[in-house]
Amino acid sequence: MNQKKRQAIFDRLAQAIPNPETELNYSTPFELLIAVVLSAQATDKGVNKATDKLFKVANTSQAILALGEEGLKEYIKTIGLYNSKAANIIKLCQSLLDKHNGEVPKTRPELEALAGVGRKTANVILNTAFGQPTIAVDTHIFRVSNRTGIAPGKTPLEVEKKLEKCVPKEHKQDAHHLLILHGRYTCIARKPRCGSCVIEDLCEFKQKVFE
Repeated sequence: MNQKKRQAIFDRLAQAIPNPETELNYSTPFELLIAVVLSAQATDKGVNKATDKLFKVANTSQAILALGEEGLKEYIKTIGLYNSKAANIIKLCQSLLDKHNGEVPKTRPELEALAGVGRKTANVILNTAFGQPTIAVDTHIFRVSNRTGIAPGKTPLEVEKKLEKCVPKEHKQDAHHLLILHGRYTCIARKPRCGSCVIEDLCEFKQKVFE
């Protein structure tokens, strides 16, 4: 795919999705961090249901540590992998207090040093909480990048590196959410909705679905 086509794709996505943002509910970088850790292999809706209750009671490192691991589990037990997530969140909160005065750090190495935080989660926080032009490659972005031909790659990191190079500068900040939302609602996994897709004529996917 050439750069002219990529430019047109991102221009159209930006026009179609004028306010691209996360669908996770949060009001502080800390709340976003906890929500993103909980969202691994879970839906945003499922996470929001749990955090809407949790954050009313505990939305700081100190408050979550005061709940304890078992207390935290009561709030997040509807979410997949909640046992390991609870253990990681307790360790994460302790690290935030010990090393960062309870504040969420603003660099990738510091974020990735926290329990339960990998590159993808760190990129989400850097982009969404701190306005950095990072792209966290989740299943939606991986699929859309490969299927459309925007940035094909065999691994999330490979796709991320390609997107970093090829996303037009003016769309870098929003590219993450533009691609996620496009993948979540139009370029869906099983039967992409090609008939209602704003980039259908630019997309290089061979088996388009029109129903």
